[in-house]
Amino acid sequence: MEINIELVQTIDKSYKIYIEKLSKIKLDTKVAIITNPKVSGLHLKYLLDSLEAKEIYIITVSDGEQYKNIESVDQILESLFNHKFNRSSKIIAFGGGVIGDMSGFVASIYQRGIDFIQIPTTLLSQVDASVGGKTGINNKFGKNLIGAFHQPKAVYIDTHFLSTLPRREFGAGVAEIVKMAVTFDKDFFNFLYSNDLYDLDIIKEVIALSAQTKANVVSQDEKEKGIRAALNYGHTFGHVIEKETLYKKYLHGEAVAIGMVMANKLACRLNMMSEDEALKIESLLKKYNLPTTYEIKDVESFYEAFFLDKKSLDTTLTFILPSNIGGVEILKDVKKDDLIEVLKCFIS
Repeated sequence: MEINIELVQTIDKSYKIYIEKLSKIKLDTKVAIITNPKVSGLHLKYLLDSLEAKEIYIITVSDGEQYKNIESVDQILESLFNHKFNRSSKIIAFGGGVIGDMSGFVASIYQRGIDFIQIPTTLLSQVDASVGGKTGINNKFGKNLIGAFHQPKAVYIDTHFLSTLPRREFGAGVAEIVKMAVTFDKDFFNFLYSNDLYDLDIIKEVIALSAQTKANVVSQDEKEKGIRAALNYGHTFGHVIEKETLYKKYLHGEAVAIGMVMANKLACRLNMMSEDEALKIESLLKKYNLPTTYEIKDVESFYEAFFLDKKSLDTTLTFILPSNIGGVEILKDVKKDDLIEVLKCFIS
């Protein structure tokens, strides 16, 4: 006997990204704003002046990648239960990538899923983390290994929040912008290379281009079965660096910047990219004070950590490498010897 369960996808998960000054947001339900002390101190009033809802609750969690864990998720869930949130309630993620990732994950599991809205306050989250519905938390085995695909109902990007962003955080966002340009658009890369991203008009244009690039990729491959994996350029190396340094030494974008330099070195070794192009990318990263070097203490340990990457399958490692500037390849057959030789270049 066979019984078929036909689950035809009938839910439209499309949403809009608004890149403009925050306007009135009206929500006819109970709302939780999830944020951290730094963002709430600087910008909570600005958000509340634009928000209408039946009830508004503020849930504040500690600031930093090291707090993107199950303990913080438990704290948020307890608050939602205490305030009797239900399936029609909504969450607003108000902060950077850490807040967005955790808030989206909580929204995906609370009573099996409620709606959430992204209001990103860092450049990194505006150009990348807030778009696409990847949510998650870290654990002792690695970064974002616990999570879900859960799309927001809307994303509101307001460059007002960048006015208080430290230069280091700005640079971390630039790394994610460079990532998209190198892998998908040579003209975009050349635009970044020849313009000043500290210029407000320029950065607005760059945010729009980055969000559109990410949106195009996500529309083709929501759950990272193919081309969306290309957005992880620099991340396979970067995640190992973050884990080795306990998520305390580098911002995510900084680790990705180093990861891109490592990925470029591997691409050069495999004749996928010229040394001149690799140096041009490194020069652009350095322009925004991003780190491009890292001291590997144990090459074999660093190599073994690759196997905890979500793109890897059993004994097969997957690497996202640029094919010159403006192109990308997803490789599943990189030899260990090639990887080890690249890693040796980062032993001081």
